[in-house]
Amino acid sequence: MDAQNLRNEIELRKVVLNKLKAGLIERLNLYQTVEQIDDDTPLFGSGLKLDSVDATEVIVLLDETFGIRVSEGDDPSYMRSINTLASFVIMRQAESADAATNEETTA
Repeated sequence: MDAQNLRNEIELRKVVLNKLKAGLIERLNLYQTVEQIDDDTPLFGSGLKLDSVDATEVIVLLDETFGIRVSEGDDPSYMRSINTLASFVIMRQAESADAATNEETTA
């Protein structure tokens, strides 16, 4: 991987992290700012203290903000922290882009 690709990936991750944090603050009425939420903050337990109702809101956030549909077969560990959620979003976006590219080549 060259330096430019690495810079692009870092920038993409920053954008996704900020969108996730802002979305969580807005949807869940968290009394924190984007800057106050660490990337490794757990979503449940001692972190943001989310519950099962909040988990549903996170799934809706993923759909509305990133166009990502979560299925029952998905490993729920993507909701461990802000960082794992960001990794899940980036992975799904890459899968969607690959699928779109494959459809274009076969059409």
